[in-house]
Amino acid sequence: MQVERHDIELSVNGTIYRRAVESRILLSDFLRHDLELAGTHVGCEHGVCGACTILLDGAPIRSCLMLAVQANGHELSTVEGLAGRDGELHPVQQAMHDHHGLQCGYCTPGILMTMTAFLKQNSEPSEHEVREALSGNLCRCTGYQNVVDAMLAAAQTIRAAP
Repeated sequence: MQVERHDIELSVNGTIYRRAVESRILLSDFLRHDLELAGTHVGCEHGVCGACTILLDGAPIRSCLMLAVQANGHELSTVEGLAGRDGELHPVQQAMHDHHGLQCGYCTPGILMTMTAFLKQNSEPSEHEVREALSGNLCRCTGYQNVVDAMLAAAQTIRAAP
């Protein structure tokens, strides 16, 4: 039996990729296995945990719930694209480091991508708003307080940037 493949073209972290993919391949698997961008983690595979969160045209999505063919023509951002080309960490990454906002790190890429989009829309969030934005990202290791503190600090850094 021949597997049907579809040609797709998409931008991931500013790089254009052209690939032939099977109809059934999940976007998370495409990113991890075809493009070797393993920063996108797969947790529950049901869209509940948030570990696979990436940005699609700037909006956070669960890459385990989307097929790679559906991303054709879109711009994706993954955790690998957050830091600057010079290696300087994005404010959300630096804040997570400075405020000890991660433990095992499995959920961290999804949290970083969720919060990157959130802080772009709301650069002056309250603690409650940060907690609400984080509510779709599950972490088994932390009590979230350090993550919340980190995101409030990241917001302040983003606001202060020229």
